[in-house]
Amino acid sequence: MKLIDTNWDKKIISKEIDKLLSPYDDGELFVEEVFTENILLDDNKIKSSTFDNDKGFGIRTVKNDEIKFYHNSEVNEDTLKKGIKLIKTNRSINTEKLNKKIIKTNKNLYDNTNPLNQRSLKQKIDLLEKINSYARKLDSSVKQVSVGINGNFQNVEIVKLGGNTFYDSRPLVRMNVSISIEKNGRVETGSYGFGGRHMYDKLFSKKNWKCAIDSAFQQAKVKLKAKETPAGEQTVVLGPGWPGILLHEAIGHGLEGDFNRKQTSAFYDLVGKRVASDQVTIVDDGTIPERRGSLTIDDEGTPSQNTTLIENGILKGFMQDRLNARLMNKDSTGNGRRQSYSHIPMPRMTNTYMLSGKYDHDELIKSTKKGIYATQFSGGQVDITSGKFVFSASEAYEITNGKIGKPLKGATLIGNGPEILKEVTMVGNNLKLDNGIGTCGKEGQMVPVGVGQPSLKIKKLTVGGTK
Repeated sequence: MKLIDTNWDKKIISKEIDKLLSPYDDGELFVEEVFTENILLDDNKIKSSTFDNDKGFGIRTVKNDEIKFYHNSEVNEDTLKKGIKLIKTNRSINTEKLNKKIIKTNKNLYDNTNPLNQRSLKQKIDLLEKINSYARKLDSSVKQVSVGINGNFQNVEIVKLGGNTFYDSRPLVRMNVSISIEKNGRVETGSYGFGGRHMYDKLFSKKNWKCAIDSAFQQAKVKLKAKETPAGEQTVVLGPGWPGILLHEAIGHGLEGDFNRKQTSAFYDLVGKRVASDQVTIVDDGTIPERRGSLTIDDEGTPSQNTTLIENGILKGFMQDRLNARLMNKDSTGNGRRQSYSHIPMPRMTNTYMLSGKYDHDELIKSTKKGIYATQFSGGQVDITSGKFVFSASEAYEITNGKIGKPLKGATLIGNGPEILKEVTMVGNNLKLDNGIGTCGKEGQMVPVGVGQPSLKIKKLTVGGTK
């Protein structure tokens, strides 16, 4: 099988990689080719249309926790041999091999077709113009419309010790819409995005793009009616779906293997102990077909899996790549991810979400005498070591006497991830995953991810407001 035109003899390369890796604990040759396009319509015209093709390889060796890494954008035998020679310099030998078990999978979680080739450039531009026209006809208050589509197709080949070679072709598409409306001199903007590891067909579906426009327009309308948010400690109800981004940032990173091996996570010594309400179960699942964060194999060749991180409030384990799993005497969970061939892999989330509980959504609202209902989030900041976070709610409402009231503006949630898990008093039975828009940053590397949760009620959380 060959996905990438490398112009080198596979048998010779496998032999060279075997010679290189045999004295080390782990490592691989990672070869990648990526096709990317972005088309943006803004202010009634196409503002940009770009297409890019990038190809390269990275060679990594691992001994204990020491990593040697070489990468090059020129894929040929000369550059490969140069990289091997550089890495071989002054290496030491360790014949003990830990975590050398190789598992392969034939289960593909997505189509291996390039989505960029499924529609012509004219068809894509026509779609953006059609969406723009629809949005502007919604109401005379619509002043600005921005619509963009992004397509990505990544081919990877991973060569490991013993001639084990892994292949994966990963499609990824996304649509983003933004609408600004004006009333009485006040301007507000709503946004919406959706996508996943599938073809452009779902973006071209009239039902889907109309939903995106209608949702963005409704969000902007709600903001026009919003009042100031009262500050202070309050009961907070989080809606299903995208609010899971708060759990992803405030808790998820703290459950990645490297932070726990280095004992810099608040969770590092708590496996087997209660860290959350008994209603809380959180998993990282990279095996959901066509989801944005899903992977047939991770960037080390390990099949992705569904990993239970917290079960009924008890911490069960962490997300692992091969390096940290080996040093912690654990198995990799298929979470070794890298942004590109020029980056080293590290433990990263895939689709991280909380499982459904036993309560109907309405019960969470009705049981709240006074509080805030947050349904959408924008930016935020997190300290991974402590779990402290600050998140801005882009759409929120007051709750008064068990009923959802007026929309709020300027709501900011402030807290500590490990602590709010213990303050969860009710978990809804309405689990929802996000629409396929998440991108996660860690140590300068960006990778696509998914988040999700059911509605959940947090007994007390500090709310920073404008009132």
